[in-house]
Amino acid sequence: MALRSKKLKPLLFPIILAILFIGVVAFGIRADSPGTDTTEPRQEQSSHKTKHAKEKPAFDKSRYSIDEADSIWVVVNKSRPLNPITYAPNDLMSAGNGQLMRRAAVAALQEMFKAAATEGLNLQPLSGYRSYDTQQTVYSREVATYGQAVADTQSAKPGHSEHQTGLGIDIGGGGCGIEDCFGNTAEGKWVATNGHTYGFIIRYPEGKEAVTGYRYEPWHLRYVGKALAAEMKRTNTVTLEEFFSL
Repeated sequence: MALRSKKLKPLLFPIILAILFIGVVAFGIRADSPGTDTTEPRQEQSSHKTKHAKEKPAFDKSRYSIDEADSIWVVVNKSRPLNPITYAPNDLMSAGNGQLMRRAAVAALQEMFKAAATEGLNLQPLSGYRSYDTQQTVYSREVATYGQAVADTQSAKPGHSEHQTGLGIDIGGGGCGIEDCFGNTAEGKWVATNGHTYGFIIRYPEGKEAVTGYRYEPWHLRYVGKALAAEMKRTNTVTLEEFFSL
């Protein structure tokens, strides 16, 4: 028995080493197994958080009133008179060429005109703010000239006019004034494409007569602010009535 024990002792060391080696290899395989990888879930979680952080909040349509006369989002049309109906802005200032607009609208208009000028385009303000009484005169003249049916497609009654808000402006350029031809000039096309950048929309777009109540007027711009103008452009919504579901 003593002799046999001495023969077995030299074999124990290699066996122990073999067992340790197998254990190390098995642990390494397990560590590389997809089921034990904790890095990937963290990466996915981080990616999810990044995507969530990049999501923009929904546009707030209630940011400004569409009913208050002095709001830059006020919607005035044939069925939505100004309140009070004889409203007059208290921050009117010169928009050039003898025309008046509200202060914020003037700043935006000047910025837009300067940008157009850098591209060799000449835009001019032709008809800005009109008081209740002035609009009454304009509307009466239109009725006398064209008859009420036609006048109602191209002129607003006093108290229903965008010009009375101090945010509407008729412009011209490219050899064309307050006429349909303005839409075909380089100036008219530039404004239609870039006006939203400065907070303006074409208030009475082509093909939307049944929505706005007025015929296409490529020269008539309305200041609504850069945020709303950009959102209308992004959503391809061309009238205030449709944007606010009126």
